[in-house]
Amino acid sequence: MFTADLIKAAHSKVKSGADFPSYITEIKGMGVTHYEAYVSDGHIEYHGTNQHTAIVPAKYEAIPIANTVQWQNFTTELKAHQQGKTDYLTFIHMCAASGIDRWQICMDKMTCTYFDKVGNEVLVEEIPLSI
Repeated sequence: MFTADLIKAAHSKVKSGADFPSYITEIKGMGVTHYEAYVSDGHIEYHGTNQHTAIVPAKYEAIPIANTVQWQNFTTELKAHQQGKTDYLTFIHMCAASGIDRWQICMDKMTCTYFDKVGNEVLVEEIPLSI
């Protein structure tokens, strides 16, 4: 079963959005079924079968999330991040400024769903096996 330390080790290999598919493949192999990543402080809640949960605590000081989603900016910057043009912290600050509160990764569906502060779905993407 996965632990926060095993997940942190896998995540340490992610330098940009281009590394994301291999990260997902690795943690899925550990038994992660889904997780939620919170932009405001970087904590992540990983879930598996039999209600197994591992929480990676906050990674940075709290960042305010914009009240209004800036759709155009978010989608443009998301694409740049997925192409490896920005690092993770740059991506996080862009999400906060664009009104993205969190995202949820679903391993069964291989989707990433982004949410605003009130829980509305902003974007659902399929996770490719490679970029």
